[in-house]
Amino acid sequence: MTEAKSTRTVRRGRIFPEIQWSSEKKAQWKAEKAEFKQRCEQIFQKLQPELIKTHYNWYVAVEPESGEYFINEDALAVGQMAHEKYPNFRLHVFRINETGVCGTI
Repeated sequence: MTEAKSTRTVRRGRIFPEIQWSSEKKAQWKAEKAEFKQRCEQIFQKLQPELIKTHYNWYVAVEPESGEYFINEDALAVGQMAHEKYPNFRLHVFRINETGVCGTI
């Protein structure tokens, strides 16, 4: 019995090669992302000392435009609570501890 050879060509590379970001656009995106995190971090730094006393190792989601924040024990739950109130806004989630991050490196 003979086996049929596949005529399918293997494609390597980008999924959407027509979508390419210039280095300027990448730099702008990174700068916007850093500025957003900095705004959220300023709000978190104000809240952190008080929240560490009562909600250590919980999660806080910060919405920087309004300054509002949401607290929960579960990271997914805090994100869901925040997105229910602000569905089209970007949020940043911090862990309420000394560093504001989860895990160790």
